[in-house]
Amino acid sequence: MAVELAYAILTPYSLHKSRTGGILARLIARTGLELVGARMFAPSRDLVEKYAAIALSARDPQDRRIQELIQNYILKRLSPDLKTGRRRRVMALLFQGEDAVRKIRAAVGNFSVDHSGGETIRDTYGDLVLDEHEKVQYFEPAVLAAPEVHEAESRLKLWASYSDLDGGLLENVVTYPAEAKPQRTLVLIKPDNFRFPTGRPGNVIDFFSRTGLFIVGIKVHRMSVSQAIEFYEPVREVLRNKLGDVVGSRSQAVLEKEFNFRLSENEVHRLGELLGPAFGDNQFESIVKFMSGRAPSECSEQERNLPGTEKCIALVYEGPDAVRKIRDVLGPTDPSKAPPGSIRREFGSTVMVNAAHASDSEENARREMKIINLNENGFRKLVEEYYGPIR
Repeated sequence: MAVELAYAILTPYSLHKSRTGGILARLIARTGLELVGARMFAPSRDLVEKYAAIALSARDPQDRRIQELIQNYILKRLSPDLKTGRRRRVMALLFQGEDAVRKIRAAVGNFSVDHSGGETIRDTYGDLVLDEHEKVQYFEPAVLAAPEVHEAESRLKLWASYSDLDGGLLENVVTYPAEAKPQRTLVLIKPDNFRFPTGRPGNVIDFFSRTGLFIVGIKVHRMSVSQAIEFYEPVREVLRNKLGDVVGSRSQAVLEKEFNFRLSENEVHRLGELLGPAFGDNQFESIVKFMSGRAPSECSEQERNLPGTEKCIALVYEGPDAVRKIRDVLGPTDPSKAPPGSIRREFGSTVMVNAAHASDSEENARREMKIINLNENGFRKLVEEYYGPIR
């Protein structure tokens, strides 16, 4: 069976209600597909009207009446606000794998007046409320997905063609009180969450949703060795300078056991001074390899700039006191010292394999976002790699 490219679009309401993590967890866990791309959009009226125009399809097994509801929903709820002109947030996710389009649509589900189970995403997060005369009182599809491969192609090409103008790191999409001072911070969902298809990445995002912050940027990223070195460069000197005592005491235990004599406190200190920087460099190499898939010492200069073999999700959260709120939910670097209910206590295992990274200041957030290159349009690149150039 051929490998396909499929999409799922999270509606503004799903994002507003912080359902992103739960939806992503189901899309990955229930399909077994690989998440290969993601991009935030603030759709223009032009994009919305063109998308709505191709929303109806004879190939769609969904009832025609439901298709028309979805078409009207797209026009009303994805367009910029009529009163303020402010654009709405939309998240587009790309999945790849065998039979991907059917699997994504099956996970998303179809609406049925008679069905009230919780098997699909729409069962849980969508709503179709009718009155006694079967007139629609409320409708929320939660996620939009193509019914079959031909429809996936036409709709993906459309979104990709607008992905530079209407997508990327979004600006001016959230309304705040006049006194509010919103910040932006970066989160990385680390590679240990992607060892096999699981709901873990979505579950981690679900924890971050407690903060009440808004996602304004997302990217599926494979960090190069060069990027990992630059990203974690501030950690290198800390490792070189702060591990001397640890290395000294460990070396003392080994040497005294092996040679059966005791070392003085001064000799232990000198051992730490001698071996600490080398041990710190070794630990730094391990961090780079964990994030990129390659250690600096294992690759050439040219290979250092290639996309890594490990995957992470980069997210930008926005809102008042964003840096502190995100780090409070994340927890300390060492999962064993993290409080119950924190991300690292729930999902981390070691100081390095600790589920996620979060910027520790606005300044570092800006630095790290620049390294990750959040505005890079990987969405369009993936669509064009699969379907060819988009005009």
